[in-house]
Amino acid sequence: MIRISKAKATELMHNSRGKVFGVRFIKRTTGESRNMSARLGVRKYLKTPDGYSGDNGLKFSPAKKNLQVVFDMNKGEYRMVNLDGLTNLKINKEEFVIINTN
Repeated sequence: MIRISKAKATELMHNSRGKVFGVRFIKRTTGESRNMSARLGVRKYLKTPDGYSGDNGLKFSPAKKNLQVVFDMNKGEYRMVNLDGLTNLKINKEEFVIINTN
């Protein structure tokens, strides 16, 4: 596995062009490890009249809390990935371990 920073992992997710990726992170609420198959750019299930809203209909900014809105492929719903808690990423058939660079 290749070791990368959290910033590089976030960049790889953003450049995934809607492809499915696997991510493991530590949940903020419970401290549990969570695995997820996810993708970015899904707009089909947004609950806005035009199908898209700049703030995704949320009452807070996920970016300010270092969260990434993704579509969970297994649950078929939107979820948040805790970018501060990233531990692993699998994208484009490559596996990455996220190193803590604090």
